[in-house]
Amino acid sequence: MRTAKRKVEKEKGAQSSREIGRKATVARLPRRGIQSVDIGFRVLAALAAEPGAAGLGTVAQRSNLSPSQAHRYLASLVASGMAHQDPSSGRYELGPQAIQIGLAALSRTDVFAEADPAIAAFARETGRTTLIAARGPLGPTVVRWHAARVPVITSVTVGSVLSFLTSATGHVFLSFMNAEEAAGAIEIERGTIPRAIDIDLSAIRSRVRSAMAAFADETVIPGLRAAAVPILDIQGRAALVATVLATSAVDRSDDKEMLERLQAVCQELTKKIGGRWP
Repeated sequence: MRTAKRKVEKEKGAQSSREIGRKATVARLPRRGIQSVDIGFRVLAALAAEPGAAGLGTVAQRSNLSPSQAHRYLASLVASGMAHQDPSSGRYELGPQAIQIGLAALSRTDVFAEADPAIAAFARETGRTTLIAARGPLGPTVVRWHAARVPVITSVTVGSVLSFLTSATGHVFLSFMNAEEAAGAIEIERGTIPRAIDIDLSAIRSRVRSAMAAFADETVIPGLRAAAVPILDIQGRAALVATVLATSAVDRSDDKEMLERLQAVCQELTKKIGGRWP
């Protein structure tokens, strides 16, 4: 009797061990999805990556499909409203349903909540002090200051309002406004900056948009240099600007690498909030 009972308990223990092992194995395996859905999203991503309507061949190439495969998926996406085909040109673009879903996702995205930890990590990893600025009613306003290993002693702090016309941060904001907004921003400062009338706004915008960055080399604060990079929203405006700072005591040989790393962070943030990096 006791022998039989021990045998049953032993078998139950073995079964339990096998079950635990099976669950552990399943947990380690990647979750399997539905392949057709995955491919459908690749086709949607291909449409989203194009600046305008795209031909079948372009969509097929971007989504790594044959033209016949891409055509079948596009037909399904058109039928569901996720894509639209122009009847005259035959080209495809995102449909109203995809746009509605995208706008719903954007409405749930907090750009500052996305940007703050990413810029904090940049400052921590590079050892460079970095600030985040938003456009306030008086001008570019510092909303976060991430101090790093190399201290930056300056009067600029959270709440400080920077100049549109003389700061790297301000130049980035100006460069991604429309012409009317930029003119209005400059008008605010004309009475306080004597040389404002001589500033070539067109040259600033061209230079910043080409480099996707603006620079100030001890022009605003003696001994302090800055490189500012935009985080762009869906309208191509600078939702926020991240600016990395350095004093004259910091070796300049790493400045190019720091800029490229900050641009990579801001480019990724731009994508996360639905913007498009030029």
